[in-house]
Amino acid sequence: MPKIEISQGVNIHYEEFGTGDRYVICTMIDYPKYSSIRDLCKHGYHVFLLTNRGFGKSDHLDVDMGPALWDIWAKDVITFADLKGIGKFTYAGDSHGAGTGWHICKSYQDRLNAFAAIVPGPYNLDEGFVSYRTRLLRGEKVKPMSVPAEYFHDDAVVERVRQDLEYMQIEQLDHQSPEEKKQDYKRPLLEFENEANTQEFLRSIQIPTLVIGGTEDPISRTDLMVRTVECIPHSKLILYHGFSHNEPWRIFVEEVSYEIAFFLDNVHENDGHYFKKIINE
Repeated sequence: MPKIEISQGVNIHYEEFGTGDRYVICTMIDYPKYSSIRDLCKHGYHVFLLTNRGFGKSDHLDVDMGPALWDIWAKDVITFADLKGIGKFTYAGDSHGAGTGWHICKSYQDRLNAFAAIVPGPYNLDEGFVSYRTRLLRGEKVKPMSVPAEYFHDDAVVERVRQDLEYMQIEQLDHQSPEEKKQDYKRPLLEFENEANTQEFLRSIQIPTLVIGGTEDPISRTDLMVRTVECIPHSKLILYHGFSHNEPWRIFVEEVSYEIAFFLDNVHENDGHYFKKIINE
């Protein structure tokens, strides 16, 4: 798998899917077996999946960088695009990957065609600064990020969930190294300090933004996503009844990748608008 030197002596791992100049970039700690963003290559998009600095097959960090990591990861995405000769692109991110997307919107919005934000929040900072991941690592009791597969009455869903859980046990959180686990990046956008400032920032985002989530998500709650779309002028919300945090990006991959591609097709084909082109007869 390829790596690229993102800054002096620091290499990050990435994967590439698809071809062409409709670029989609995502950076995350890890990726599931099935991914709504990876599947965008099946819809004609050129997808790059980066592994966050400090995690996985990317170079690890000796010290806990704390919430400074969000801006570092955002800058890594821009540097990666520069090194690949990519001018403007869509950023797509799930969960913490969407957290990096908010920081790209904050500092590099001019590089984006659009933002596909899956279960993105962002958090209400009036409620605290501790991430769900940190609470898990502390052993705290938290609401599950998935609903039982049987809820959907579909054998294919049950099998997809089984495969996802099997993959997680091998590849993901429980198998992170001590260096990875000590990275406590808390929550994105902590510099805004409170909900009022976060909403002011969201209102400054002018790029087409798609928000996707579920009604049972304990992290990116429905009220947070509705607030986000109320603030961002050129935005759209797709909300699935019964989905929790994991379902939109790692279980119902075919469904959600289709919705993202539909949104992005409109952006590319309708002069940057997030809605389908109107043709008057």
